[in-house]
Amino acid sequence: MTDRHVDPERAQFDAFKALPRDKPIHMLNLVRFRGKAAYPAGHPLAGQDLTGAEAYGHYGADSRPVFQRVGGRVVWLGTMEAMVIGPEGEHWDAIFVAEYPNSGAFMEMVTDPVYRRAVVHRQAAVETSRLIRCDAKASRSETVFG
Repeated sequence: MTDRHVDPERAQFDAFKALPRDKPIHMLNLVRFRGKAAYPAGHPLAGQDLTGAEAYGHYGADSRPVFQRVGGRVVWLGTMEAMVIGPEGEHWDAIFVAEYPNSGAFMEMVTDPVYRRAVVHRQAAVETSRLIRCDAKASRSETVFG
């Protein structure tokens, strides 16, 4: 069974908040969907036989206005083709990099009431995920190879 990494742990979120807040950040998103969405009982979409990908589509549609309002944008989106270095059999269904003008914008998004209501779709959709904060400077002025 895969460890579910869907929501941040308190220590992880505290570490995020302790980093500098006054510069652009990139958030690398690696997402693996459930075969079948798992909404909580009583949710209007529970029992609708949605796939994880379909539930994630609802998350995107419902959270997009808040994401855009805080200045977020997707700067890279791709599809996994093959694992070249890493665990054999590991796969990611959605891979993208979201940019925020600063970490305060990300914090504003995740605490927004509209966004918080949209999160139920992400929780229903995701089997496991990784969300990695990155310093955006290398994408603008430096390269990996010097």
